[in-house]
Amino acid sequence: MNINGCTHWTRIAFILFALSNIAAAAKAADNPPDDKNGWWGIPYPDRFDHTTLTHHQGFIKVEGNRLVNESGNTVVLQGVNISDPDKLVRDGHWNARHFDVIKQWGANVVRVPIHPISWRGHGAEQYMKLIDQAVVWANQRDMYLILDWHSIGNVIDGLYQHPMYDTSLSETKQFWRSIAYRYKEVPTIAVYEIFNEPTLYSGQLGQVSWQEWKAFNEEVISIIYAHDTRVIPAVAGFNWAYDLSPVKDDPIDAKDIAYIAHPYPQKTSPPYIDSWQQTWGFVAKKYPLICSEIGFVREGEPGAHIPVINNDGSYGPIITDYLEKIGASWTAWVFDPDWGPMMIKDWDYTPTEQGVYFKSVMAKNK
Repeated sequence: MNINGCTHWTRIAFILFALSNIAAAAKAADNPPDDKNGWWGIPYPDRFDHTTLTHHQGFIKVEGNRLVNESGNTVVLQGVNISDPDKLVRDGHWNARHFDVIKQWGANVVRVPIHPISWRGHGAEQYMKLIDQAVVWANQRDMYLILDWHSIGNVIDGLYQHPMYDTSLSETKQFWRSIAYRYKEVPTIAVYEIFNEPTLYSGQLGQVSWQEWKAFNEEVISIIYAHDTRVIPAVAGFNWAYDLSPVKDDPIDAKDIAYIAHPYPQKTSPPYIDSWQQTWGFVAKKYPLICSEIGFVREGEPGAHIPVINNDGSYGPIITDYLEKIGASWTAWVFDPDWGPMMIKDWDYTPTEQGVYFKSVMAKNK
């Protein structure tokens, strides 16, 4: 017999299947899973225990256009960029010795670039364990840290120069929310560099106004300050962190911040200084300025690419003399034998030409 296209036995099978599901559900209700740490049991993040740091380091703060220590004395940061800790882990060189050598070169600060792709790859909890190690190693050697969200592109429109830099407004804000919460009251971390290199890439990455960029940074700074007011947020200019000229008329509306510039040699033509002064150097008259990437290499040498090529080596003395004159801090790019322009040729820490130069400056001023 066929009723509505369904045989008598088929209907019985459906009924038995439904009854078995009801029985299984009842059994599950009577015997809940043993897991007592479901999604509702995930703990809130922990803070880094700053009392475990063995070396006393005073907080660095902003006073006018200067960075100062707790005694009010001017602090000029001079040091190096390391490569992303994730890369150093893969290379087998994420260790205390790396920081030992940097200290021996005379640095008082290490900039730590954190790429969005490596942050996501590890997950926040695991990546912060790497940052914890950097804090301990830097603190033991009386060096400060700059944490850098190392993206390149247009975060407002969500367009980036390469997939390694892909992020979003929400991820960037969440990153700084997590970092600011975890490292509150940790004096070793002096600066939070909000976004490495904003660029429109000659229009390939959309269009963003200074007002939009300004509003984004002000919101991130408010998130940071909601957790920690003793760290220094730092804001980069357009054109791959080179052009701060809008600051003249419309500075970031936030207290106690610094500005960032990356004045590589090919960003302008020699003799450099007049252009530098107009584009970013003027900022140092009113605000702390950190050139968190400087560096050079000769054409044809490993790591040579636009805009870091300088064939006569003149850029090194010109940039460091100028930064000393205006009281700006700096970190040279990059203390790694693979990423260019390199400061070292190998993992024996043999210095390159720019490595020799910046090492000599740091040693003189330490």
